Amino acid sequence: MLKATLRSFLAHKGRLLLSALAVVLSVAFVAGSLIFSDTVSRTFDRLFASTAADVTVEPKDDLSSQLPSGAVRTLPASLAARIAAVDGVASAHADVSVDDITLVDSRNRLVGSTTGAPTIARDWHPTDRSPVRLTSGHAPHGDGEALLDADTAGKKHLRIGDTLTVLARPGSFRVRIVGIATFTTTNPGAALVYLDPSVAARKLLGAADRATAVSATAAPGVDDARLKARIAAALGDSRDSGGGLMLRTADERAKSSAEQLGTFLDVIKYVMLGFAGIAVLVGVFLIVNTFAMLVAQRTRELGLLRALGADRRQVRRSVLTEAVLLGVAGSTVGLAAGIGLAVGLIRLMSVFGMNLRTAEMVVGWATPVTAYVVGVGVTFVAAYLPARRAAAVSPMAALQDAEIADVGRPLRARAVAGGIVGAAGAAALAGCAASGQTATAASLLGLGVVLTLIATVVAGPLLVRPVIRVLGAAFPALFGPVGRMSQRNALRNPRRTGATAAALMVGLALVGGMSVASASMSRSFDEQIDRTLGADFVLQNANFTPFPQEITDKVRGTDGVGLVVRQRFAPLALRLPDGKRVETTAAGYDPRLDEVAHVTYTAGGSAAALAPGRLGMDAGFARDHGVRTGSVLPVEFPGGRTARLTVGALTDLDQADGFGTQGGLFMGLSTVERYIPGGQDSALYVNAAPGVAADTLRGALERTLKPYPQVQVRDLADYKDLVHDQISVLLYLVYALLGLAIVIAVLGVVNTLALSVVERTREIGLLRAIGLSRRQLRRMIRLESVVIAVFGAVLGLALGLLWGVCTQRVLALQGMKELAVPWGTIVAVVIGSAVVGVAAALLPALRASRMNVLAAIAHE
Repeated sequence: MLKATLRSFLAHKGRLLLSALAVVLSVAFVAGSLIFSDTVSRTFDRLFASTAADVTVEPKDDLSSQLPSGAVRTLPASLAARIAAVDGVASAHADVSVDDITLVDSRNRLVGSTTGAPTIARDWHPTDRSPVRLTSGHAPHGDGEALLDADTAGKKHLRIGDTLTVLARPGSFRVRIVGIATFTTTNPGAALVYLDPSVAARKLLGAADRATAVSATAAPGVDDARLKARIAAALGDSRDSGGGLMLRTADERAKSSAEQLGTFLDVIKYVMLGFAGIAVLVGVFLIVNTFAMLVAQRTRELGLLRALGADRRQVRRSVLTEAVLLGVAGSTVGLAAGIGLAVGLIRLMSVFGMNLRTAEMVVGWATPVTAYVVGVGVTFVAAYLPARRAAAVSPMAALQDAEIADVGRPLRARAVAGGIVGAAGAAALAGCAASGQTATAASLLGLGVVLTLIATVVAGPLLVRPVIRVLGAAFPALFGPVGRMSQRNALRNPRRTGATAAALMVGLALVGGMSVASASMSRSFDEQIDRTLGADFVLQNANFTPFPQEITDKVRGTDGVGLVVRQRFAPLALRLPDGKRVETTAAGYDPRLDEVAHVTYTAGGSAAALAPGRLGMDAGFARDHGVRTGSVLPVEFPGGRTARLTVGALTDLDQADGFGTQGGLFMGLSTVERYIPGGQDSALYVNAAPGVAADTLRGALERTLKPYPQVQVRDLADYKDLVHDQISVLLYLVYALLGLAIVIAVLGVVNTLALSVVERTREIGLLRAIGLSRRQLRRMIRLESVVIAVFGAVLGLALGLLWGVCTQRVLALQGMKELAVPWGTIVAVVIGSAVVGVAAALLPALRASRMNVLAAIAHE
């Protein structure tokens, strides 16, 4: 049996090739994501471990994960002298490092990363642990000199002698590049500029006697943990930083940095694993269909094996062995493709500024193990049902027609199972639509999506005959007997047609649901922006980070400006009456908020919310946590500052969604400045002075902000475009997933048609003998492919529309109440599916048309 299995596998290797490609794609994405994330993690672990000081003393900040306020946490520079005097400290240095600056070159172009990595300004204090070393020029001396990292200089075509403008919190200043510093480790993508230590604190922090951290180096023979304990004992309960100090050893700091990086890596990993999941899910349909067709075609062969003495277990084991061989081969190629994919990702990261080295690529033992588990596991599971069917073949089947034996099985079991699962899924989606709690609705949505998808896959063959009769109804009239035969070919085996269409259905259901959700989000945001934004213009940084006070001052002094309302963020922790502690971010505004925004209140008003010592809150959030107007809430601010603020107003989140984060909190700028001094504005809402046209004011603002290219001037339409672009990022990811699903689905259609052509070799020979031309034969196979692809599209889009509507009901609980169906996208997908069907049929149709008529008639 083993020898027969191996010969059978080699005899059908061409027919199994497309199934192997599905395994290759699945394994490649899994292996590539693991290799890439392992490589980045290992590289940055080395970076953090090699550059961290033995002990670092920093201001404690438990709310740093929230939206930035623009305030820089500092400690006294004199703390370095106290730490240097501690027994076991070889040296201590007061560090100055600010990561929210902006660099502009002499041609008014931004210098730095455009992909989200920070632009960092530091004091120049080289040590054996510095991430860079001076490779040309000299160290900076005095106010007007600076070093620039080599990667940024190369990308922005800067060199020694060029002038840069540094936009820092205390104000902007100009420096001349006097040296280039080259990274000794991996460049994480940041742009680095170094200043003379004697001027860095004054220029970057606004005070010469402040620092952002103190780095302590241990004397020989003193370990980091012991040194940390000694420094902590020497400093005692120091409150010099305004909120306590945090001491970390090199290992602790490296671990913390790695954890922060892990969040970024998880996004990439989960995206790639999402692609792998889609490839696995769609590939399962392809593999199941392939093995089912091979088993059906080999009914006579399997019957002869049974007649010669093979028992059911041997036959089942034979088919599963073929699946394992397919899985091993596909996994091996997929692992190699995954390594290539990881290399491509590493080089892509270099394009975006993260200079990883392919020579340092990490392939851990878990990667090949996972690759083979996924590849072999998928094929084994997918082939199990066809293997059971093969084991059920009786010895007498050698005398039967394979096709008739396969078609004759009833679909009653599928109808019952699909109906039960479908009813449960429909009930879950109905519960989602009726629920008033976001968490409950989201859970029911997930359950409903899974159940309805399973039900559609199980019951799909039941829908083949009624749907395809409708879809192909015009074929006989348009294409005559060829059209009638193509329609009947698609109807002759509902299981096969349903399984082939299911692969395409999964991808199109996904894109249909997300298209409805994204279109609804866009329309809802448009409606909210129209109702809430009352300012002529909104001024913000391109990356939404705070900007220096001098920009606000320049805007206020611009001709034609009538009103400027500032927005500033305040990270805080709120202790609520129900006992919960919520970390969130409040927005601070100037008193005349009502003139630039239309906020709907359920209690109180802007004056009550923006008064000193008060705050506004979303009414729904307040109701959930037992808060009402007049409630006094304990609030923690960064730096250890605490307050008791009174709830002055409650808002309708539908209207106030743009003015806060969780809880919709907002307060007056006077309150923000009291508890977070030294903050920066995150946005300016600007109205034109009486008699000044909006276009005139826009031109004046753009001229004022020309030296600040990071600040963008947006009106109502621009703000809508910004929101649409952000939503589009998610949609593009879904389209990429769809593309992958379509690729595998096309492989499935090609495989089905190719195997079908082999199966119908004698039938095709007879058709050709009685007068069917080669062109008519190719047209018949193309039409069969088109109707199968459109059938999958119809099922997928119907399912996707249902998911999308239910998703919108979940979004409605968050204030996005507008439902929008992108009919243009739906029509384009249906047309695209027909094109996919034509493309998938090209090779099978060409092969069928080239058959020798007499050889085909004599085929067994």
